[in-house]
Amino acid sequence: MDGNWSHICVDMQRMFAEDTPWHVGWMDTILPAMSEVARRHAARTIFTRFVPPQHADAAPGMWKPYYEKWWMMTGEHLPPEMLDLIAPLARTLPPATTLDKHTYSPWMDGRLHAALAGRNIRRLVITGGETDVCVLATVLGAVDLGYDVTLLDDAVCSGTDATHDAALGLLKTRYSSQLRAMSTEAFLSLS
Repeated sequence: MDGNWSHICVDMQRMFAEDTPWHVGWMDTILPAMSEVARRHAARTIFTRFVPPQHADAAPGMWKPYYEKWWMMTGEHLPPEMLDLIAPLARTLPPATTLDKHTYSPWMDGRLHAALAGRNIRRLVITGGETDVCVLATVLGAVDLGYDVTLLDDAVCSGTDATHDAALGLLKTRYSSQLRAMSTEAFLSLS
């Protein structure tokens, strides 16, 4: 893993780690591996943060009924500190950076791709949550944009085992020409 590459750590925020309707229990399990990647490669790490709208009415299209269902996760109800990264990861800021997004994919507004292209980065290492939602959107967008993607399969998590396993299975088999999956230990031995 020499040369220009970046680590994209997806949505490891307090609102998913703590007691909220969006709690992801497996975050604690993957945190040591992910923290080690972010610690060793802080200058290469970009943390995406999923940021809900202030009110459901501010959300476009089908996001409006989504946030009507999850009203308690909108900005008017969710304490702002719940958008923060979880503590071990937050300690890598700076040199690690953050990128706020309002959709599952970090690629929608073009900022991430432009920032990476400006640094001539074509290889990405992806960790975070949830495997079947925001991680999946991050990986598929990276594949669409032609990035060389490495997914650390023991440093991603979901709210349910079944959808996590299904997403990993899909990514490892269907996208095997554009993505490699490996353990964090194997990755750290190369980087």
